Amino acid sequence: MQAPDDFNPQPGLAEELEPGLRRILAPNPSPMTYRGTNTYVLGTGGLAVIDPGPDSDAHLKAILAAVQPGQQITHIIVTHSHLDHSPLARGLSQATGAPVYAFGGPQAGRSEVMSGLAADGLAGGGEGIDREFSPDVTVADGEVISGNGWELEVIHTPGHLGNHIALAWKDACFTADHVMGWASSLVSPPDGDLTDFMASCRRLRQRDWRVFHAGHGAPISDPAGRLDWLIAHRESREAAILAALAQAPATARSLAEQIYTDTPPALLKAAERNVFAHLVDLTGRGRTAPQSPLSASSVFALSSG
Repeated sequence: MQAPDDFNPQPGLAEELEPGLRRILAPNPSPMTYRGTNTYVLGTGGLAVIDPGPDSDAHLKAILAAVQPGQQITHIIVTHSHLDHSPLARGLSQATGAPVYAFGGPQAGRSEVMSGLAADGLAGGGEGIDREFSPDVTVADGEVISGNGWELEVIHTPGHLGNHIALAWKDACFTADHVMGWASSLVSPPDGDLTDFMASCRRLRQRDWRVFHAGHGAPISDPAGRLDWLIAHRESREAAILAALAQAPATARSLAEQIYTDTPPALLKAAERNVFAHLVDLTGRGRTAPQSPLSASSVFALSSG
């Protein structure tokens, strides 16, 4: 699916999406962030700021300017600790006195296999990790964060990052980078885990949602259809990888070159990480096997088991 060409809001402008909800676009467009990070302001009295975004003085001023007479920011909620979502949390907290809520620090929720890869020296890729991030309040899956006239249910959705959460607001959901309308989510080991990602997709699919408000791009008006597409997209990548390995063993790099034929060279490294995420998942399910200790440079073959 291609990004919708008509999504191009003005950075720094607080736009009402529906009663009690505004969006402020951060000024950080890039190939990984599309037009920029969506910061959400929820409430009409005591406000929750969801994903304050990158470390930006201009964006901090825009968020503070969105606070109207009689309003105050009481909660700052970070969905995950990538550099385009969490760094401004601390400055916003200092400016407002509001505590920062999140699932945990950068390594919270990381699976055992990804912890092993990280211990062996595999570094993260993609948006980059906010390694100094630490919330004031740690929230758990199923917990409800309550404010003045609003409630948010925490849904732990690891996959894009181990500490990633979605936030259910009645029949709407803030899906951050797990489900976006403009592109499929990056899953880059050891920060991203495809096994967890697919489980999180299927968990979200079990509920009846009206709309998804994503971390980047426009609101998603067909949440079930988007989740179905996302799951099918990953399953098609898996099928392509298995078909290529049926011809000969290969590395994640060579598989990416075979499969992502329309990908610009600058994004091939991200494609390689996605392929490696699939290979780790397939290995965990007994479908493939590395011909050396598991690493990003391993040669993989179909499992004989």
